[in-house]
Amino acid sequence: MSLPMPRSLDTSPAARAGLAPASPHDRYVQGIRINLHQFVWQAVQVMFVGLVIGMERNVLPVVASQDFGVPKTSFLYLMSFVISFGLVKGALNFIAGRLSERIGRKTVLVMGWLAAIPIPFLIYFAPNWWWIVAANLFLGVNQGFAWSMTVTSKVDITKAEQRGLATGINEFAGYAAVGLAGIATGYLSHLYGPRGALLGFALVVIALGLGTALLFVRETLPWARAESHRHATNQHAGPRPRFAQGLPDHPSSKLVFLFVSFRHATFSALCQAGVANKVADTLLWVLFPLYLHQQGLSLVQIGWVTGVYGLVWGASQLWTGPLSDRIGRKKPVVAGLWLLGAGVASVMLVHGMAAWLAAAAVMGVGMALLYPNLIAAVADISHPNWRSSSLGTYRYWRDTGYALGALALGLIAQARGDMAPAFWFTAALLLVSGGWVLLRAEETHPRLPPRKVRGADAP
Repeated sequence: MSLPMPRSLDTSPAARAGLAPASPHDRYVQGIRINLHQFVWQAVQVMFVGLVIGMERNVLPVVASQDFGVPKTSFLYLMSFVISFGLVKGALNFIAGRLSERIGRKTVLVMGWLAAIPIPFLIYFAPNWWWIVAANLFLGVNQGFAWSMTVTSKVDITKAEQRGLATGINEFAGYAAVGLAGIATGYLSHLYGPRGALLGFALVVIALGLGTALLFVRETLPWARAESHRHATNQHAGPRPRFAQGLPDHPSSKLVFLFVSFRHATFSALCQAGVANKVADTLLWVLFPLYLHQQGLSLVQIGWVTGVYGLVWGASQLWTGPLSDRIGRKKPVVAGLWLLGAGVASVMLVHGMAAWLAAAAVMGVGMALLYPNLIAAVADISHPNWRSSSLGTYRYWRDTGYALGALALGLIAQARGDMAPAFWFTAALLLVSGGWVLLRAEETHPRLPPRKVRGADAP
């Protein structure tokens, strides 16, 4: 399948000399600066995707009891909407990665936006909580297709040594939007009621997201194919990546999934870290707002606390991503897992609006250290021929962590009739996860030599 490229973006030496390029691949040059126009539009896309998921993270857990009759101590029932979201998003991440290698990134992105259209209507007209669960099935499709493609597209058009910066900017745009949406919907719900606020907010965001995707986003699969061609013909310039060995040039979906999930020590360490961070994010999505509500905070105050978590997470990725381009991926990932765990534990140890804002900021920095750099690490050692599938596998495990976390945390809180054990369990899980990465994963950055880890596969 040949996907066309606008003439204005043909920046090869031959094109600059007014000649036809020696190879069709010569026109697809990687780098943020040279592809800045598309890079910016991809960042705008992930901002809209973040606004869609962010609109739920403040309002729905708090109004579940008063609007939908969810018993205040029925934590597993409350978590059901996150379980549905996590299962669908996790599976769709892998499908999106594989599908985009066949039909293109932009087509999958647009499919993700089309899947978002029913969400605000299901929430607005919901007679019971199961309609919210159904809405989150569509949210999982939207996030699995649309967010996945913004990450993949940025990796396609940037250099290997810029991936920390690229993923940092991507996740900054997405999670800053998550935080802003939490604050905005808190105020809008106070003015117009939760359902009306979510309906109006979501319809505007989805219309803007779909419209800009159709009008301004370009297909980036040709860059990945051009990169693969340069590696195959020894024309690659810059640091040579240490692609993981053990797969054929064009592996099947099953081979990629098993290899990344279980057979390669570094990949599997990164996947489990992704699961752990989403277990923590599930806690902060559902139980954290509910806990703050039980402590007497209003919906607007809760919106500020959860918003600070999202905003700090988002904004900090502007420096944590570039940091990993300098010092490597592994150190920030381990530090982030442990800092996030410390922040989760501190929620149980402090009291008051100011203290919880500080805890939210600590957790945001922890997420920022680990989140974009896990993606960058997976991309570092994935060959362009199967990179999207590899990222899809990692994102499958990471976002299935929503479902696993919702199930585990819901059962733990349900068994004790209290949320505190769920916080302590999550903090311990993050501590163990950081140790796993420390002991089993190798450094993946192409400019840094790998440090031998006992029992790890060399990338």
